[in-house]
Amino acid sequence: MAMQGASNPAYDVSRLGQTNLAGDVRDLFLKLYAGEILTSFEAKNVMMPLIRTRTITKGKSASFPMLGRTTAEYHTPGNEITGGQVRASERIVTIDDLLISSQFITNIDEAINHYDVRSTYSKEAGIALATEADKNILRTALKAALSTNATRAAALVQDYKAFTEEDFTDNITIGSGNAADIIDPAKIAKSIFDAKKEFDKKNVGYESGAVVVLPPDQYYALLDVTDGNKLTYMNRDFGGNGSVASGVVPSIAGMPVVMSNHLVTADLIETGSTNKGQSKGNRPLANTAGSGRTTAYDITNVTTDGVNLVDIAAKVRGLIMTKDAVATVKLMDLGVESEYQINRQGTLMVAKYAMGHNVLRPACAIALMTA
Repeated sequence: MAMQGASNPAYDVSRLGQTNLAGDVRDLFLKLYAGEILTSFEAKNVMMPLIRTRTITKGKSASFPMLGRTTAEYHTPGNEITGGQVRASERIVTIDDLLISSQFITNIDEAINHYDVRSTYSKEAGIALATEADKNILRTALKAALSTNATRAAALVQDYKAFTEEDFTDNITIGSGNAADIIDPAKIAKSIFDAKKEFDKKNVGYESGAVVVLPPDQYYALLDVTDGNKLTYMNRDFGGNGSVASGVVPSIAGMPVVMSNHLVTADLIETGSTNKGQSKGNRPLANTAGSGRTTAYDITNVTTDGVNLVDIAAKVRGLIMTKDAVATVKLMDLGVESEYQINRQGTLMVAKYAMGHNVLRPACAIALMTA
């Protein structure tokens, strides 16, 4: 019987000896290496601890119940007390398709190679998946912040069920919203205080878990040393904290400030005329092949309540949110599998997770905006 010269379908093999996946497959084997392995810079992933997370063992979705408010009244003597009604609703969070990051290491390359790569490959695969989760959570938080009324919420929130007593918060413009204001530390700090005031006005409980998430431009603007008079929020004489020397802004208005380089709207969704509002990068599969959640993280490209929501999203320069803004449901948490395949003479490594995200309470997210 004739031997097959090539397997079908062929894997995309990570050849350890190639430079930048091109050319001689043993090129790098000619050299001696130092003890350290240098990898690509790792993206900073911060969002998962900042939201509500539930793990399920079976099923495709989970329900988060919502209860409305009750009222008080004066009792008329002699009248029977019959009790009042409390409205109820729910938010549904559905699992996306299985997201994977895989590598195939051929046996002969690993035999020739003189340093271990499996642990590094596994780590990098995990970082790749965590980055996707970070971006999807930010897209969902962006939807929550843009849902400033029931009409917009219906256009943005997956499986939205109208809830009469749903609360909504308004977004905050940084200063007058011009280019100078959105990198002015004093005006950014004031907008954070204004957002906290908006939470108070709408009775949003932020005492546990409220956080400020800023992209690099706004975060480092808070450390601007060209005009120290604008940094009173870090002045300990006024009860502030932070350090220009260490480049850290621990908190403003009692809320921790974190930086995410993923919170750049143009990197999260398409803001131009082509595919406007579509989420960039990996999207869940269509229902003919998977979950049917292809548009789950898109911003609706229609005029809603007199505005185009994508145009509004493009103006976001920061988010203030509590843990109740976004909910995540995990069916399969991050895991790594590997298997040696005799027929392909190499090891297949797969990192994977299955989870989904949705807006939980729109009022718990406020965007800092340009004009």
